[in-house]
Amino acid sequence: MSALTESAPGYRAGRTLPLRVELVRQLKRRRTMAMGGVLAILPFVLIVAFAIGGTPGADEGGGGGSRLNLMDTATSSGANFAATCLFVSAGFLLVVPVALFCGDTVASEASWSSLRYLLAAPVPRARLLWSKLAVALVMSLAAMVLLPVVGLAAGTAAYGWGPLELPTGGSLGPADTVPRLALVIGFIFVSQLVTAGLAFWLSTKTDAPLGAVGGAVGLTIIGNVLDQVTALGTWRDFLPAHWQFAWADALQPQLEWSGMLKGSAISVTYALVLFALAFRNFSRKDIVS
Repeated sequence: MSALTESAPGYRAGRTLPLRVELVRQLKRRRTMAMGGVLAILPFVLIVAFAIGGTPGADEGGGGGSRLNLMDTATSSGANFAATCLFVSAGFLLVVPVALFCGDTVASEASWSSLRYLLAAPVPRARLLWSKLAVALVMSLAAMVLLPVVGLAAGTAAYGWGPLELPTGGSLGPADTVPRLALVIGFIFVSQLVTAGLAFWLSTKTDAPLGAVGGAVGLTIIGNVLDQVTALGTWRDFLPAHWQFAWADALQPQLEWSGMLKGSAISVTYALVLFALAFRNFSRKDIVS
């Protein structure tokens, strides 16, 4: 940035591209509305599926040895239904909005040839990236909150309000249910920071939004596949995918933190490296579009 710009009357780099402006811009985009619609509709699709298919777990054979899981108790209460919505979507569906919001944010500006005009405003490169990253993460978190909130409301209307039946047996009262579900959402968000970092880094490397989004989703899937390779042994502990369902420890009578803490540490470490690579790459990139 030139000295003339820095000395311009009233100019402050920290006031360029306010977060509220970027947030409004992203909320108005059709892909945001479409993704919100998909997440809001999913609970109702599950309710219809349960109504058509019958009580979950009812088709299991006798013998009394079947293990209680979230799907078996999905229709027990609205809280159980909300937990089931998270269970069926955490492995892949919730990856998509994170990759979309973080991977599309910079690459789309480049594909529209508007990125250089933003920088000419003048918006410092670091300021532009911070604004876009913050908004992308906020929208990703909002997507993860939207699904269980709609699921809780729809499930309560369909199955009533009651205690949260736990997969290991027992139940949690209403006073403990909401904090536990909030903890689950928080851990899922932290575990998805790796996907966010991948998508954001790729978004600074390419002018094709679909390339950044698809690349992040593809690499996340590869991580999930590698976690299934038992021959890797303890090396799997360093894969973020290995800990993605550690939030199940929050759905026990006695809250267990060890798995979630390990998973969070792995995810945050990878994410910080990827975010740093994104800022480093963008600071040196020749913006021509």
